[in-house]
Amino acid sequence: MTVKIKAYSDFICPFCFLGKGPLDEIAKEKDVEVEWMPFELRPNPYPKIDPWQEPEKLSSWESFIQPAAKKLGIDIRLPRVSPHPYTHLAFEGFQFAKEHGKGNDFHHRVFNAFFQEEQNIEDVEVLTELAGEVGLSKDDFREALVSRKYREVHQEALNHAYEEARIMAVPTFIIGDEVIQGLASKERLAQAIDKQIEKKETNEIDGMQCDFTGNC
Repeated sequence: MTVKIKAYSDFICPFCFLGKGPLDEIAKEKDVEVEWMPFELRPNPYPKIDPWQEPEKLSSWESFIQPAAKKLGIDIRLPRVSPHPYTHLAFEGFQFAKEHGKGNDFHHRVFNAFFQEEQNIEDVEVLTELAGEVGLSKDDFREALVSRKYREVHQEALNHAYEEARIMAVPTFIIGDEVIQGLASKERLAQAIDKQIEKKETNEIDGMQCDFTGNC
């Protein structure tokens, strides 16, 4: 059986980027369907952040993020995009990509562009180039971003995350009825997936019976 996983993240969240690694690995080994879900940590008009100008954030990067990346074997760098971008346009582009069957491909590409290539993922032309790299029409994609065609779709997704799913921090993974908040190892994800498979198999046999007429 296919286990569905909802992964809530923001493109400027380093732990979300690191969390993608174990999730990508488990997706190659188990029958899972991953749906990436938008969550903006600093939506417009909140002030943008610039970690390079904040000693506490630089210290956090060196003390927690880099060691975690090394342990996971993931290449990550603190992007010198100053300040860090808003992500609503990238997520609107994700909605375009999702509608055209390339949602996860585009999502992965944007993540890599920011945390490995230090590209400005708030720039329409940068996002358009990334869309082209995953096989989307660059002209149609650019037009969708400029016209803000997917603004309402993205806002509905945010409302779901904030109000319905009650997401408080990212990354958050919802696997069946289990919620995992924060960076999760491959083993932790595998346990949650196996638990859902076992629960499904148990439910399928519960209640089977024959009645007095001989019907089974």
